[in-house]
Amino acid sequence: MLLDAASMYFRAYYGVPESITAPDGTPVNAVRGFTDMISRLVAEHRPARLVACLDLDWRPAFRVEALPSYKAHRIEGASGAGPATAPAGVPEEVPDTLAPQVPIILEVLAAAGIATGGAEGCEADDVIGTLAHREGTDPVLGVSGDRDLMQIVREEPVPVRLLYVGRGLAKAELLGPAEVAEKYGVPRDRAGEAYAEMAMLRGDPSDGLPGVPGVGAKTAATLVGRFGSWAELLAAVQDPSDTRMVASARQKLAKASDYLSVVEPVVRVRQDATVDLSRPDILPSAPADPGALDALAERWGLGGSVERLVKALAG
Repeated sequence: MLLDAASMYFRAYYGVPESITAPDGTPVNAVRGFTDMISRLVAEHRPARLVACLDLDWRPAFRVEALPSYKAHRIEGASGAGPATAPAGVPEEVPDTLAPQVPIILEVLAAAGIATGGAEGCEADDVIGTLAHREGTDPVLGVSGDRDLMQIVREEPVPVRLLYVGRGLAKAELLGPAEVAEKYGVPRDRAGEAYAEMAMLRGDPSDGLPGVPGVGAKTAATLVGRFGSWAELLAAVQDPSDTRMVASARQKLAKASDYLSVVEPVVRVRQDATVDLSRPDILPSAPADPGALDALAERWGLGGSVERLVKALAG
């Protein structure tokens, strides 16, 4: 199980009232909510191995160099958010009362014995993409509210699925190649790759991806479905004799050729990141440091949440 930690604790922060505080009055709603989410995921899915994946760089240089508009609207001041530079594991738009909770979350994970993973200069998506790609033994379940991670789904050499929690854990969707293909109209035999290609054409304003003007999700999926790879599709833009692409679509894509030539590394998650794990990813049946976990529970008023986590680990 690979957790998109920031995606989850943001949802916890907004899903649990800020009136949930520690004895000293510090808000701990994100800590409580995030811990409870992990407890529920562990209890329901019983993973043998688990990594909470971190954003060590929310706006990686290699993506910005390729496409300067990538997340540019999220830089400090764009939406009343906090600073664009933040501690490891903390992404950009962090509310003032969430930022102090992230180090507590990391302390809880460490005391519980749950591995965290990060890659310098990379987002959590890249960590998840790399660990999923590298896995050849166990089935993989990614957990995220970021739909970009639908691109990791596959069947071989081991099944990789995404538990999409964009509408919360209670309404989570379990997605594999068949579900992604049905939901977005992309080819099932390469649904993950095709989803990323569709996203390149469609664009995504939330990430500063302009997409191809005049090409929506349906047209993008239709185009992607006619080709076996991104390289094939780009070649067809320059080849008027390729009847798989109609003239109107070719004209739109040709006008966006500068964008199309650089967008692939921006949208595709990396599969070759240098991932550092805080500890082995085997999920323990008991906390690694019970004393530290008890102390955190007492200091921050996490009693019930920590008890549920310990119970979930014990099975």
